[in-house]
Amino acid sequence: MADLMEQIKKDILQVLNELNEEMPLSAEHILVIGTSTSEVIGKKIGTSGSEGVSETLFSAFAEFKERTGVQLAFQCCEHLNRAIVVERETAKEQRLEIVSVIPVKGAGGSMAAHAYLNMKEPVVVETIAADAGIDIGDTLIGMHLKRVAVPLRSTIRSIGEAHVTLAKTRPKLIGGERAIYRNQGNGEDCF
Repeated sequence: MADLMEQIKKDILQVLNELNEEMPLSAEHILVIGTSTSEVIGKKIGTSGSEGVSETLFSAFAEFKERTGVQLAFQCCEHLNRAIVVERETAKEQRLEIVSVIPVKGAGGSMAAHAYLNMKEPVVVETIAADAGIDIGDTLIGMHLKRVAVPLRSTIRSIGEAHVTLAKTRPKLIGGERAIYRNQGNGEDCF
């Protein structure tokens, strides 16, 4: 089991590094994380939550946060309507409405419950508009991304047995065919 946890941590760090190459993340960004620890260990989503997997993944996410400054947002399972665990500071900064619930393994999911117990000052909010996301085990994080999500592919296709999908977001392109989407002076994208 120790070998599996080492591989999971190695793989998730590589996935996070690849995401960061595609969209450099910093303290001004929010990364939403949806995880089925059941799927990671090869079981059906929602049936076999793993505290060991949660601990391993959380340590990797914390290491990534330490390096980049990105704000982490952990999605709960459908029993809590996919609510989000964030630091109180993030909720305050983003003007998010805090709700009264504490995620646990059976209602919220192992990953969200572990995050809640190990974050500095965790709170739960119902919605968020994150800049980027990682979905481990097809947990459907799209509802918590900004309006224009762009899927990304990693060289790592799964974490354990769970399918992994990455997303970054970009501003909407509005204005139709006469609109200009590049700066005229330097040829770079407006965003």
